[in-house]
Amino acid sequence: MAQNGESNENQAGRHQEVGHKSLLQSDALYQYILETSVYPREPEAMKELREITAKHPWNIMTTSADEGQFLNMLLKLINAKNTMEIGVYTGYSLLATALALPDDGKILAMDVNRENYELGLPVIQKAGVAHKIDFKEGPALPVLDQMIEDGKYHGTFDFIFVDADKDNYLNYHKRLIDLVKVGGVIGYDNTLWNGSVVAPPDAPMRKYVRYYRDFVLELNKALAADPRIEICQLPVGDGITLCRRVS
Repeated sequence: MAQNGESNENQAGRHQEVGHKSLLQSDALYQYILETSVYPREPEAMKELREITAKHPWNIMTTSADEGQFLNMLLKLINAKNTMEIGVYTGYSLLATALALPDDGKILAMDVNRENYELGLPVIQKAGVAHKIDFKEGPALPVLDQMIEDGKYHGTFDFIFVDADKDNYLNYHKRLIDLVKVGGVIGYDNTLWNGSVVAPPDAPMRKYVRYYRDFVLELNKALAADPRIEICQLPVGDGITLCRRVS
């Protein structure tokens, strides 16, 4: 993922880690964080799942190890119990969540591809947390619409993590704001989108980066203007914006 016309020579030293999307200017600094604070404390199951995911051709889609650690800590800090995840892939962030929740905690997990989820499922089962997960294969929007129509799910989720199709983030937000409780948190992943949010329009970018860039820019503006939430955008991983519902 060369950024802003970065040369192949410079690119060679980047992204050596699975899910490496760090926006830090120095790869050495990112490695320092991983090797000093993340990997020594990474649960064995998460390490195993990270290594399995490394062999998958789409491994850039995974949540990075530092972001997994951040999510795990955040969920404990807010005492989350009932959560949702839109966009699962092989389940690294899902496992980080499941390990953080109490034994009777629940995660509604949705992804269009069950095959990727099943790649990580044996590790999740071995970690003893599979009973917390309700996995649904298919698009999330119809499920969210049904939940809103049912009426009994309004304000019931403590935490919701979205790492899916960027062109639907605003459509998700319109629905999730009703489903998360007041005081609950929604986390939108990839909100700095490979650094492309500040790249000139004519800068060289991978096709998919360029395609989703405008959707990410639109989301960031909309979240900043939404009076129903407080926000905090963090340069963890590929950028994560936390939204706390206040009304």
